[in-house]
Amino acid sequence: MGARPGPPPDFGDDETRHPAVDAAVQSLANAATLAPADQIAQYEAAYETLRETLATIDQT
Repeated sequence: MGARPGPPPDFGDDETRHPAVDAAVQSLANAATLAPADQIAQYEAAYETLRETLATIDQT
């Protein structure tokens, strides 16, 4: 029987070990304290960062 997937490696509570992703996740956490109208820019910036990061992974 082949290897079964297990839990992801333990990177700590909020660390992905990728600085851009960590920053995007932190910006989402920070956005929770903002007024809803102000959250939109934070969500859009995080989305763009994550999209660009995933695109670079696809290119390797």
